[in-house]
Amino acid sequence: MQIKQRDENIQYTHPHAALYDQYSKAILGYLRLHTNSLEDAEDLLLEVFVAALEKNNLPMLSPGHQLAWLRKVAQNKLSNSYRRTQRHPQTSLDAIANLFFIEEGPEYIALQREAHQQLRSHIQCLPELQQQALQLRYHYGLSCAEIGVLLQKREDAVRKLLSRTIQFLRQVYSQAEGEKKC
Repeated sequence: MQIKQRDENIQYTHPHAALYDQYSKAILGYLRLHTNSLEDAEDLLLEVFVAALEKNNLPMLSPGHQLAWLRKVAQNKLSNSYRRTQRHPQTSLDAIANLFFIEEGPEYIALQREAHQQLRSHIQCLPELQQQALQLRYHYGLSCAEIGVLLQKREDAVRKLLSRTIQFLRQVYSQAEGEKKC
């Protein structure tokens, strides 16, 4: 997206950028009313405008029709989000781990922190693209198709990237375990 600046007025060379500038606050406000967090609302806003980018004739519509279309897409994205959370409720790994360990003393907490720090350090050693793909998939819960749109990759390429990244992390952990046993 190229932006040309003249005096204090910003002119967009891409028509969808102007749509975002004009309607993003209104759509974000609507989404924020119906979500639990600002981050969830911002994620859905991103999905709405990704859909807008895919609709080539949206800038040609009248402003009223543009806003109506964006609101309808936002409503659909909210519905999908509700359905997704009902079908696949998300629980943190820590909450599940607590079910298996009755006694959570200082030693257990220290081991958990060490394991999380180790995972973070291994992930930080990965290339930026792999880090982004992992974050989008496991932190934000996006599908491979949605990640593909954001990273401008095909869905099958994202699947392969995630698979290879996870396989690499498994190898790193198995090597680390092998070194501990020796």
